[in-house]
Amino acid sequence: MRIALLGYRSAPFSGGQGVYLRYLSQSLQALGHQVTVISGPPYPDLVAGVVLVKLPSLDLYSRDLWSVGREELQNRLGRKEWLSKLSGGFAEPWTFGERARDWLLANAAQFDVIHDNQTLAPGILDLQQAGLPVVTTVHHPITRDLRVALAGEPIWWRRLLIRRWHSFLAMQTQVAAQLNHIVTVSAASAIDIATDFGVPPSAIRIVPNGVDMSLFRPLPTVARNPHQIIATASADAPLKGLSVLLHAFHSLCATRPDLRLVLIARPRSGGDTEALINRLELSERIRFVSDASHDDINRLYAESAVAVVPSLYEGFGLPAVEAMAAGIPLVSSDGGALSEVVSDGGLQVPAGDSAALAQGLEAVLSQPALASDLAARGLMRVKTHFCWSVCAEQMVSLYRACIERC
Repeated sequence: MRIALLGYRSAPFSGGQGVYLRYLSQSLQALGHQVTVISGPPYPDLVAGVVLVKLPSLDLYSRDLWSVGREELQNRLGRKEWLSKLSGGFAEPWTFGERARDWLLANAAQFDVIHDNQTLAPGILDLQQAGLPVVTTVHHPITRDLRVALAGEPIWWRRLLIRRWHSFLAMQTQVAAQLNHIVTVSAASAIDIATDFGVPPSAIRIVPNGVDMSLFRPLPTVARNPHQIIATASADAPLKGLSVLLHAFHSLCATRPDLRLVLIARPRSGGDTEALINRLELSERIRFVSDASHDDINRLYAESAVAVVPSLYEGFGLPAVEAMAAGIPLVSSDGGALSEVVSDGGLQVPAGDSAALAQGLEAVLSQPALASDLAARGLMRVKTHFCWSVCAEQMVSLYRACIERC
């Protein structure tokens, strides 16, 4: 099968979309399929043999707004991105959809099926309406992010900015309701997509994410630091619950002077996370790691005593699966799909409850038998349910069904 995988923004080592594209494309190729990834910047890191088609944008999250030249603004899509960013919006899904539609309509004969990764733009809908087989992954509806961000922001003008940035949701809601084939990664996310986007449940199928167990695996020769906690959590996305973790970590530090926290994240200078760390006087106890390879992250898991996923909501929760695959004890919230994904593979606490999170971490740090049992259960759960080869086979079955109905 000749498969086109689309991603409007595919950062290779941070952000679930880039990770998803890398491993799905790799696993599909391993099954004998020809895979082409079509992506806007930042571009994904792909295995040899998977073709990458780059659809450049202004990529205004990696450059200064005022560095854009006049010639770049002569392009209507570049101008749309620039004006949107200037006014606090986020136009990349829409502009990528336009570029992807034009490229794919000109190259449609090269592909048997098109798989979009949560762009949910009119350009993608145009491909379906042109009679092409289109499958769209919706990891979770971003409406959940919006609600959490608004609930956590008391300042009115900042709430306006939050609403402005999320204004693309009107587009995504309208497009999602018209798509014939949506795949999501958990039952919890399927319910949320049907509820928030008005998608008929009959149009939604569940194919869980997998994990590359050749990269995320136990490293028994690496000694664990009994005083080190590790978390992968976007530093300035309220939905990821980092503020909850920081408060829990602060309370643990009162009785554990050697405790340290490694965060696989990139904090925004002057952002809320930095302010909270300074207010709690934790800066000397926290190490941020950004742009880390998968090997680097796996080794950090091996060096740490416990991993934590404090999210208020997850449509799936890939960091939790990666931690379980690495054989490290996991403490997780029960936010969104985490309750079904982690299940008995980790110690779960109520989402948003920093006191309960601190108690869970203390239990694992102070009870070696519990830590060992959690690590073993988590590893077994990943081997049973989240192997990428099995997930890719399920996706291929969905592709074939989509093609037959076109």
